[in-house]
Amino acid sequence: RRLRPPHSMQRQLVAAGVAVTGVAAALALRRLVVARRAAALLNKLQLKTPVPPDVEISQAVKLTPIKELFDRKFGLREGELFAHGTYKGKLSLSVYERLKHQPDGNYVVVCGINPTPLGEGKSTTTIGLSQALGAHLGQQVMTCIRQPSMGPTFGIKGGAAGGGYAQCAPMEEFNLHMTGDIHAITAANNLFAAAIDTRYLHEQTASTNFLWNKLCPADGSGRRTFELSMRPRLDKLGIFKAAPDDLTASEIERFVRLDIDPDSITWKRVTDTNDRYLRGVSVGTSPSEVNKKTGESLGRESGFAITVASEIMAVLALATDLSDLRARLGRMIACTSCAGEPLTADDFGITGALTVLMMDALMPTTMQTLEGTPALVHCGPFANIAHGNSSVVADRLALKLVGPQGYVLTEAGFGSDMGGEKFFNIKCLYSKLRPSCAVLVCTVRALKLHSNEAPPVVPGAALAAEYREERLGLVAKGAANMLAHIQNVRKHGVQVVVAINRFHTDTDAEVETVARVAREGGAFDAVAADHFAKGGAGAVELGRAVMAACAATSPREFRHVYDAKAQGVKDKIETIVREVYGGAGAKYSPAAEARIARYEADPALRSLPICMSKTQYSLSDDPKALGAPSGFTVTVKDAYVSAGAGFIVVSLGTISFIPGLPVKPAYYKIDVDLSSGSPRVVGLS
Repeated sequence: RRLRPPHSMQRQLVAAGVAVTGVAAALALRRLVVARRAAALLNKLQLKTPVPPDVEISQAVKLTPIKELFDRKFGLREGELFAHGTYKGKLSLSVYERLKHQPDGNYVVVCGINPTPLGEGKSTTTIGLSQALGAHLGQQVMTCIRQPSMGPTFGIKGGAAGGGYAQCAPMEEFNLHMTGDIHAITAANNLFAAAIDTRYLHEQTASTNFLWNKLCPADGSGRRTFELSMRPRLDKLGIFKAAPDDLTASEIERFVRLDIDPDSITWKRVTDTNDRYLRGVSVGTSPSEVNKKTGESLGRESGFAITVASEIMAVLALATDLSDLRARLGRMIACTSCAGEPLTADDFGITGALTVLMMDALMPTTMQTLEGTPALVHCGPFANIAHGNSSVVADRLALKLVGPQGYVLTEAGFGSDMGGEKFFNIKCLYSKLRPSCAVLVCTVRALKLHSNEAPPVVPGAALAAEYREERLGLVAKGAANMLAHIQNVRKHGVQVVVAINRFHTDTDAEVETVARVAREGGAFDAVAADHFAKGGAGAVELGRAVMAACAATSPREFRHVYDAKAQGVKDKIETIVREVYGGAGAKYSPAAEARIARYEADPALRSLPICMSKTQYSLSDDPKALGAPSGFTVTVKDAYVSAGAGFIVVSLGTISFIPGLPVKPAYYKIDVDLSSGSPRVVGLS
């Protein structure tokens, strides 16, 4: 049927509508073209020779807004990523619940050989490999790395964002405050420290009745109630009464008096600064911290640790969810009673408060590499005094997000004898995750040092000629250290790809020698990588080798080197010495013997895994024993339980829990450049 022509007014509106629609479409198309051109410029490297300072490289790269990056890569839902500024955020643990039935991706751990004091670029290699897999080989990848402490950033070592054209970015935000996780740990740790000393003060200066009336005061009707935070201590004491007024005088005495032995307090205050003058301090020296009846000072000798050495850091790294975090925090032992009973955070009624302080810190921080591959940055326990790995939460989330064909790279601190061994026997024990492959990072420089025929490598000093010139004999002899690390990993049933982090002074013949010896010594493959100078393009062959190793093996082949539940404490220690370090056994100081005997008598403690605390520079407990020493006996000087983290720390030497500063710390070079209009950080490395 013929339609009637529209009214003249209608004709004008229709014509106007067409015109508007056409303009809108043109504008939309233009915006799309502009957006695509802008996206094409994001995360693009402009390689320069020589390689500029790290911070200049990071600032020159146009990054993708973090929410846009993670949404595009993983299809996140609303409320699953909370932005902290433009380029970092927090990933909700609800993502795991949504994807928990999806198969995991390939799980790749990156560790190293025993390093020189300069480090061998393990973080740089991890990030370079990520850029190769994601930006050049088209793979779904996530990089899980540790958050650096600001102590070393301003001290000798510098930051830990990688280096050159293989960095996590923005590197200033990565190396400094990030999203505040370390500050949260500092606050929680020091709240607990204050609670311990304050409780001791009150118990020394107040009557039982006074303490009872303060802890469980009567309300206007004369009724008392227990706080929920008090229930764990009541349960521990076997007091299952709901009403405080039902307690007997004896039960009240046991409940309100922890009877702290001040000499047993091991919980230290922490700071995220290298400050040697805090290694030993006197606390409670004010006139107000005295027993007013006797005039006796209630002060004591103590000390600080660096924040990342706090047990709360290890607890955060090993927790699987918020409930597990709370339970682990509650189990942390701070001291003992005068009768020798361990006193935990639950005894002090502080577990809930610590959990509240740590809630946001349980969510990993989302960042990116220079070439736009996603990263989760979470936790930063040192590998020489703790277990030295990023968090279980980050790894579990990443394995679900990348999907069964994707790759998760997780970094373990120092060598396979340190963070690597603890990854296999502590982290994997609690996470129940099984690695698909291990990448072992080495350098020609480190192998020359391990020959025992090259001069020492000294931070800040020029490298000797042996390290700058071709010395095939030194490389071949020092490769014994690399071979020992290959065998360490293979003993856990995991394939090894050796990543030769290439420096400009390395010759082709030296690199080929390392690769040949590694393959002959049991490595799945050995590949040179030049990611520092070339970004992901310099690690493409390494990426292909890792993909091949993951495809050729099954995670079902993975095994722990000892049985944590079945073996005794000494048996586990000596298994690590023999199977991982290559030694003959261990001898024990009287203090260590006494502590271990107590742990052996407690079934809950006897079944914990072992966290060895030793030098990172040698397979043995002697930092000067380079190469692959054998037949040695380590000396166990002390042992203590990190009950919240869930391991027994075994000390093989004197390890400082708070570093000092050198004569010329890194902070001399760090500043803000105001000359370009907007403030710009300079000198950070």
